[in-house]
Amino acid sequence: MIAFVRGKYAVKTPARVVVDVNGVGYDLQISLNTYSAISNQDSGQLFTYLHITENAQTLFGFAELAEKELFLQLISVSGVGASTARMMLSGMRPEEIIRAIVQGNTRQLEGIKGIGKKSAERLIVELRDKLGKQSMEQSMLLNGTPDPNSDALHALMALGIGRPVAEQAIKKTMLTITENASLEEIIKQALKNL
Repeated sequence: MIAFVRGKYAVKTPARVVVDVNGVGYDLQISLNTYSAISNQDSGQLFTYLHITENAQTLFGFAELAEKELFLQLISVSGVGASTARMMLSGMRPEEIIRAIVQGNTRQLEGIKGIGKKSAERLIVELRDKLGKQSMEQSMLLNGTPDPNSDALHALMALGIGRPVAEQAIKKTMLTITENASLEEIIKQALKNL
């Protein structure tokens, strides 16, 4: 899997960019959100997602990792394809999409080309809880309050442990560990509490 590409922007349009990486041109489909982030740059790094279908292999590019993660959440919903997710990220900023889903604002989601009432409702039902938790965690980080529990949870999930199991292990750990324990200590103890 190609995680990111870094190089010169050989071609740049609101819908796609060709990144020259040491003489190899990678053609990436992008959203307007990403285009506005890179429009004044001649080179840079884009996070990528390779979408493989029966008829094509399409590489999508994202200026920020958070936008890529939201894209992946969106395409996990039945009936929302990669093109629709890109259209959503072109029609609204990622934080606006998250807010609309968390607040259950079907009307705002329906304003995006390709999203009807049923798709909007399905997005809200399937993503409201996931995105609500993520936006709470992100706002805590943006407010300058590092949350070792959140970091430990992400580390455990990266190891392949399901979220509910990881949350239980961290809760158990926080009852027994000292208040100023390092992230590494929290993770080690949580692994023992699985």
